[in-house]
Amino acid sequence: MSLHIVVCVKQVPVSNNLKIDPVTKNMMRSSEPGIMNPFDQNAVEAALKLKNRFNAKVTLLSMGPKNFEITLRQGLAMGADDAILLSSRSFGGADTLATGYVLSQAIKAIKDVNLVFFGRQSIDADTGQVGPIVAELLDWPQVTYISQINPVDEQSIEAVRLMEHMQQSIKVVLPAVFSVRSELNEPRYPSPRNIMLSYQKEIKVWDEHAFELDFNRIGIKGSPTVVRKVCNPTKVAKKTELLGENPDSAARKLLQVLRARNII
Repeated sequence: MSLHIVVCVKQVPVSNNLKIDPVTKNMMRSSEPGIMNPFDQNAVEAALKLKNRFNAKVTLLSMGPKNFEITLRQGLAMGADDAILLSSRSFGGADTLATGYVLSQAIKAIKDVNLVFFGRQSIDADTGQVGPIVAELLDWPQVTYISQINPVDEQSIEAVRLMEHMQQSIKVVLPAVFSVRSELNEPRYPSPRNIMLSYQKEIKVWDEHAFELDFNRIGIKGSPTVVRKVCNPTKVAKKTELLGENPDSAARKLLQVLRARNII
């Protein structure tokens, strides 16, 4: 297998009832169920298409608590070959810089990686910073906002960036880091058989001693971002107006309301 692809995936909460640590102001991720970040599903799908074309190897990489394994199982069921979870209390509270540093060091430890995929951004933090940070720390070229991938061969890929008012086509010689948009593809659904087989695969768990790290650059210590305040949006109850039980009368009242609001 000459082409080795790493896909960095993140588990995001599925509930709005999130808990925030009152001291660190960080999200308590281990307390809520989660799913694979939707943009990361597009990244996994992109890697799997290249796998089929070039007989590549696809490794999933994530950082978080033990319950993040469910997201890695999803990626394995989609067709990825291996999965690594970076999990330790020392990684907790990391901002995008510390997260990018740990991921980049893990990618170096995996070795022989040619291409790293990220989703455009995560739907919980919405920064889109981790992919570019990893590219910078690896000193690899990067392409962001990718909506189309045209492989040239196993050493180079042409990628199309979709931006607000333009498209840009870039040919990149590997190794490289790609961040993809949802327009790129439609992620596949794992079959029941592949879901079952995914639970027979080992997920490697690496802590801070499994690969080379500068402990001053991980977790809260390595995070220059400071959260001063976290607040929940105010919930406003909307007034409900009953239009009556008679359908004809209710329809007339509804039309009056819609006209009064210039909706029709």
